[in-house]
Amino acid sequence: MPATTPRLYGVPAATIGRGHGVTEFDVVVVGAGSAGLGVGYHLKMAGLEFVIVERGEIAETWRAQRWDSFALNTPNWMNGLPGSPYADADPDGFLLREELIASWEQHAADHELPIRVGTTVEQVTPEAGSDRFLVHTLDRSGSRRSLSSGNVIVASGMMQSPKVPALTERFPESFTQIHAADYRSPAALPEGAVVVIGSGQSGCQIAEDLVGAGRTVYLCTSRVARLPRRYRGRDATEWMSALGLFDTRLADLPDPAMQFAAQPQVSGVGRRGKTVSLQAMHRQGIRLMGRLSDVADGVLTTDDSLSAHISFADEFSADFKREVDAFIEMKGLDATAPTEDPNDAPAGPEVGDAGLASLDLAAAEVNTVIWCTGFTANFDWLDLPVTDDRGKPVHDRGVSPVPGIYFVGFPWLHTRKSGLIFGIDDDARHVTEAITARMN
Repeated sequence: MPATTPRLYGVPAATIGRGHGVTEFDVVVVGAGSAGLGVGYHLKMAGLEFVIVERGEIAETWRAQRWDSFALNTPNWMNGLPGSPYADADPDGFLLREELIASWEQHAADHELPIRVGTTVEQVTPEAGSDRFLVHTLDRSGSRRSLSSGNVIVASGMMQSPKVPALTERFPESFTQIHAADYRSPAALPEGAVVVIGSGQSGCQIAEDLVGAGRTVYLCTSRVARLPRRYRGRDATEWMSALGLFDTRLADLPDPAMQFAAQPQVSGVGRRGKTVSLQAMHRQGIRLMGRLSDVADGVLTTDDSLSAHISFADEFSADFKREVDAFIEMKGLDATAPTEDPNDAPAGPEVGDAGLASLDLAAAEVNTVIWCTGFTANFDWLDLPVTDDRGKPVHDRGVSPVPGIYFVGFPWLHTRKSGLIFGIDDDARHVTEAITARMN
């Protein structure tokens, strides 16, 4: 079946909508990632006529913006979609990228979800003379088509456009500069040393991937928390669930700015994953630096924040373990005794003291810079008053101020888990219920 036509997994494409060639729906979902596939299940169960529109393929972001050796950071038990709970034999293991994509394709097939792949949404506008919307699309063949829908769910996520600072212009023109979204493997890079900028989850894992392949790596760090991968017999995420941390609402945060903090350092590499720490990377031979300040005349300079970054991660992990210990004692749980995790042991002052404040790029034979500086999203295609002055979605638990426009799959949509696969079910169910209530 051509990729430019509607693709429905398991039944003929002509059954999409209310008849052959009809482009009128109860709901149009934008995006076929975890949020779109999850809300698709609930829409199907509610008996609504809908279509999921995807610019690429199912799980496009995971296909296009993850490196070859990527493993999920959340264990398998957390990664089942609504209607497709994880049921295999290794709930504490970690899926590789290709395994996750395959599981989502199977979900789409099992539930016969109507998905139009290779179709980009260019604009969503009010439909004249009605309370409906027109979803204007462009497919791979260059054909444009408008879909009429009573409701639109934005499930496109926040990882649409890589963020790269203006300092890119200060590196020598001969350098290869890429964002983490475009990193695939050490072999795909030019020979020589590599500077990785940013020590969030992607930056640390890419740095380890590179040094494991024999590359010389310099890591410009940032202020990022750390979790132990496992503690007292359980994965950290299992303790977070038991402690109710995933159900924390945005309004419960002591400081709303906490919603923008980077996810804690952790890795799913290995059968049970592993703790990731700056001191462990130092032992691997990765040269640590503070936050990038400037590049001038071929010399990279950083501030003196490295020791503070190490201490912050150490303290965060220690606080988390104390919270778990207190919970175990309060509940009288039969948990194993703490065991030593070398990667989680607090760093001595020698780690920070060994950090570099400047780097002569030519002398260090650096040829590549990888920017691990996050992503942003652009919602200009929503020709409706549903974003604030910063371009961020305005909503109440996914329900926008414009009747019929909804959001699913965004960080802190309702709780801490909203931005995770683990949180899709609750939010997708809520939005589906809001749609059915509006239509009745």
